[in-house]
Amino acid sequence: MMDALGPHAGFILAAYLAAAVILLGLATTILLDRRAQRRALAALEERGVGRRGGSTS
Repeated sequence: MMDALGPHAGFILAAYLAAAVILLGLATTILLDRRAQRRALAALEERGVGRRGGSTS
């Protein structure tokens, strides 16, 4: 496999690895922030602060 990538195989594989790590980090950040936002919303609703906006139906 390394021969098929040519003389720059190390760079190519490192670039793919870096991209995968960055994407995994972004996905993790998004999921953790989603959990935090849901907890914050639940705390607000528990205190009686409702969502703005009327019924959509």
